[in-house]
Amino acid sequence: DHPDEMLFTENETNNEKLFGAPNKSLFVKDAFHEAVVHGRKEKINPKQQGTKAAFLRHQRIEAGQTAVWHLNLGSTPGVSPKANEALFEKRKKEADAFYDSVTPFALPEDMKRVQRQAFAGLLWNKQYYHYNVAKWLQGDPGNPKPPEERKNGRNKDWKTLDAADIFSMPDKWEYPWFAAWDLAFHTVAFALIDSGFAKHQLLLLLKEWYMHPNGQIPAYEWSFSDVNPPVHAWAAMRIYQIEAHRTGRKDRAFLEKVFQKLSLNFTWWVNRKDDQGRNLFEGGFLGLDNIGAFDRSMGPPEGGTLLQTDGTGWMGMYALNLLQIALELATEDPVYEDMATKFFEHFLMIADAMNNIDGSGNGLWDEQKGFYYGALILPNGKKIQMDIDTLVGVIPLFAVATSEVHSSDSFPNYRKRFQWVIDNHPEKVEKIVDLKTLDFKKPILISLADPEKLRRILEKVLDENKLLSPYGIRSVSKELGEHPFSLEMGGKSYVLNYEPAESTTPLFGGNSNWRGPIWFPLNFLLLESLQKFHYFLGDEFKIEHPTGSGQKMSIWDVTSDLSHRLIKIFLKDEKGRRPVYGGIEKFQTDPHWKDYILFHEYFHGDNGAGLGASCQTGWTAVVAKMIHQYAEYELQHKPPEQIESARLGNL
Repeated sequence: DHPDEMLFTENETNNEKLFGAPNKSLFVKDAFHEAVVHGRKEKINPKQQGTKAAFLRHQRIEAGQTAVWHLNLGSTPGVSPKANEALFEKRKKEADAFYDSVTPFALPEDMKRVQRQAFAGLLWNKQYYHYNVAKWLQGDPGNPKPPEERKNGRNKDWKTLDAADIFSMPDKWEYPWFAAWDLAFHTVAFALIDSGFAKHQLLLLLKEWYMHPNGQIPAYEWSFSDVNPPVHAWAAMRIYQIEAHRTGRKDRAFLEKVFQKLSLNFTWWVNRKDDQGRNLFEGGFLGLDNIGAFDRSMGPPEGGTLLQTDGTGWMGMYALNLLQIALELATEDPVYEDMATKFFEHFLMIADAMNNIDGSGNGLWDEQKGFYYGALILPNGKKIQMDIDTLVGVIPLFAVATSEVHSSDSFPNYRKRFQWVIDNHPEKVEKIVDLKTLDFKKPILISLADPEKLRRILEKVLDENKLLSPYGIRSVSKELGEHPFSLEMGGKSYVLNYEPAESTTPLFGGNSNWRGPIWFPLNFLLLESLQKFHYFLGDEFKIEHPTGSGQKMSIWDVTSDLSHRLIKIFLKDEKGRRPVYGGIEKFQTDPHWKDYILFHEYFHGDNGAGLGASCQTGWTAVVAKMIHQYAEYELQHKPPEQIESARLGNL
């Protein structure tokens, strides 16, 4: 087939229409619209040349009918597009072989389809991003002068940021810009199919033309100064481990580059987000939007300090991640032992403050309720405990590490300092390391929450009337639906309730709801953290089955079940319906749509339906990593009859 017409113009903005300024070219980028919709053919270049071209085909298609056009781009005239079909089939087989090598296990076809589409969405959402903040604030010399208020608007303090790179976007349709903590999760999934690109992405945000001179990592275009969870050290170590596991290659140069820049960022956190020196971190926004009773990024309504369980939990996790990286680097360069010691001791201070080891009453652990809660310190010194059962109280579990390096003779300086702390301050160590069973010849566990705290936190996490949904872990306890949390301040009531779908609360709008739905990033971190606990505690450590049946289950059983609950959001159930599509019949039953998966931003807390952004929100692609692990461990280590009879999501 041949087009009826070829249209050409320049890819230049129509300044005359938008800004009332003269156009540089006679032919601008909306020429095709003018020519096709309004019949203004003079808007296209009659010489048939330009930086933008389009094919125009006139054809009448009757209602209910279909037309197929074959298009062949090439320099040889007369070649039928069908001549390329064999090549196309060859490329499809090559792609099949590649993805079979990524997860070379006997996955069910539907699960394989979900995993591959999660990868495809990541690849699709790569996009060039260009933003020079200094030029933006000054305005383009070739365009009208920007309004003066722009100089005092958002990102005014980021004049050194000069972005001009390919990024993995959350999705390049709704959010065509990078988002720092989203990107960390993208890279962990990317590591399975392109570890080089994954490493490049993490390193990009640490370059001097992205990272602020004070050490802050830019959050996203909406506000580079927003404070997002510090997950880049975790992501860097996971990429390093995944690549080593898959290829046998350990990229120390990558790990060193990341470590040096993230050490600067860690210091920024300590200096800017713990200005009172409590080791209880404020944080502010921290990516969890409206999970609080009030806008945390704006601070408490009556002033004072909000001590955040998530801010402090994230920093405990950050310290352990950097400790782990430092020890890995120290295997070949003993210089890094001192840095490992630094991050171990900083973790001790965070744990001390978090768990109220010193008995001052300023900790965030509630022994009576068995959960971590934030606190609001008013200007008059009064403390208000924010005792709300949300994922915020679970985040301290992310600060966990198991390691054999303490049993190695390769780290004499680190071992010596570690032993000194045990000998001189056992009270600070006993809550994060089990000193009664400590044996340097075996792996050790370091964590903010000891096994008993873990057990008590899981009582809320694994309660279907609280945080446990049939499709993962809710961000807010279901109990808050009937019994909302309320805080009276300054004559105004601030309320936090359970909303399983889109938020009805004006705070942050309806497309950013942490008040009940299921979010993949925190579920994923919880899964990995629980797996670390199981690695150390083993099958002997049992918890009560949440049904109250008297059954006992291991932590691995918990992680296996949670993985199943999350994965089955996308899988066909016994009726052939996918929870992700809820009541949308077109997507549930139409043969052209039902097997094409959307990876939403978050999911309904009760029925698993997709919510928020739907065009491949990249952090949900970590389901591909979950499926890979399911295939590698569940399918490989269970008898076929157990796999066949197992029902996903049945604790």
